[in-house]
Amino acid sequence: MFSTSLKSVLHHVRYFPLWSALTVLRWRAFDMRSRGLGTTLGVVMRWFPPARRRFDREARRVFPDMPRAQRAKLGQEMGKQMGRTLFEIYHDAEFQTQHHKFHASGPGLEALKQAHAAGKGAIIVSGHFGQWEAVRAVIKMHGMESGAVYRPNKNRHYERRLRAGIEAGGKPILATGRVGTMALVRHLRSGGIVSILLDEKYAEGIRLPFLGHDAFTSLSAAQLSLKYGLPMIPAYGIRADDGNSFRVEFEPPIPHTDAVSMTRAFNDSLSARIMANPDQWYWMLRRWGEV
Repeated sequence: MFSTSLKSVLHHVRYFPLWSALTVLRWRAFDMRSRGLGTTLGVVMRWFPPARRRFDREARRVFPDMPRAQRAKLGQEMGKQMGRTLFEIYHDAEFQTQHHKFHASGPGLEALKQAHAAGKGAIIVSGHFGQWEAVRAVIKMHGMESGAVYRPNKNRHYERRLRAGIEAGGKPILATGRVGTMALVRHLRSGGIVSILLDEKYAEGIRLPFLGHDAFTSLSAAQLSLKYGLPMIPAYGIRADDGNSFRVEFEPPIPHTDAVSMTRAFNDSLSARIMANPDQWYWMLRRWGEV
């Protein structure tokens, strides 16, 4: 009983700073609120020691020769990007309607349309890079809908807000785990589209290169693509310099070979995107941590 009450209090305490920031900004225009939360998280990344150290450990692995001051600036810029992304996800119902912000391109979009017209499912693969919900917004703009696979948040306050936001971007929303996987298979076999972020550490995966270092990586997307003959399409929502608009780029479907080769091709694709815009990737995932 006591442990349950303590956990509830801790959930409130951890959610309070974000709730406060969102409440202070709530009367401003959408883009100003987004920028405000981005600025707030940028300050946190620069001056809150635990966050700064965690970022620095991951960034030094990839950029060992980057000067300390430059890494600190990169961490602050990442915080700004992720603050804006988080705000947009929390307000995804409104974000999804702002069609003027999304500029789509790439052969993968046409491949997706063709699969949909033929009644086939499709797998969109991306990462915690840029604004990944912009990808699903573009899919909606073209008369389709993409579900999503997500990892539930242990904090019930974050979970409630995040899940509501993700659901606004498209359904079904499928939690990781056995039950979610079964529902995912049914959705794909019935011609559905699903978006999966493949850049989290996956203990049951295999080591594959990512940003030049081996990382435990899930093969599930490629395995499903091969088993059911579905296109596996990398897609990215890259935030433009103005902070408010996005280049949503759909790369060609990854050729069907074997699950390891296909997943490695995706890792290479995402790595190239991150190296081009390192401030737009969420470096706090502990991607290379030991299992």
